[in-house]
Amino acid sequence: MRIREILQQKGNQVFTVKPESTVRDLVAFLNEHNIGALVVSSDGAAVEGIVSERDVVRHLASGAGALDLQVRDIMTSDVHDCSPSDHVDSLMHLMTDERIRHVPVIADGRLAGIISIGDVVKSRIGELEFERDQLSKYVANAQ
Repeated sequence: MRIREILQQKGNQVFTVKPESTVRDLVAFLNEHNIGALVVSSDGAAVEGIVSERDVVRHLASGAGALDLQVRDIMTSDVHDCSPSDHVDSLMHLMTDERIRHVPVIADGRLAGIISIGDVVKSRIGELEFERDQLSKYVANAQ
């Protein structure tokens, strides 16, 4: 399965946050939309970073003043990304090896979606269920 197939199923809506937004605003947005990460982008197309709940928690450990920091102060700048033509298997390896849960999808140099570890697991479960059903049909017809 390729990344584009996951995006076709889930949609390609990506929430972004500007680097100058406060962490307080970021937390409110994550909570309001029940999501775990936002792509940091000034224009909604170029990826400048990514910021997750994990980043917030790490900085909150230094004190409540972290809520007044700007997103650029806590974001991850070295962002791993993928393209719609990449295989889900390679993305699973990337997520496992780098211990990341959200990967922006870039097409033609622009932000085209985001894939979470939950999306990857859901697609893998779907593949396994399809294989199981096909094997069950095969066995039933062979008897």
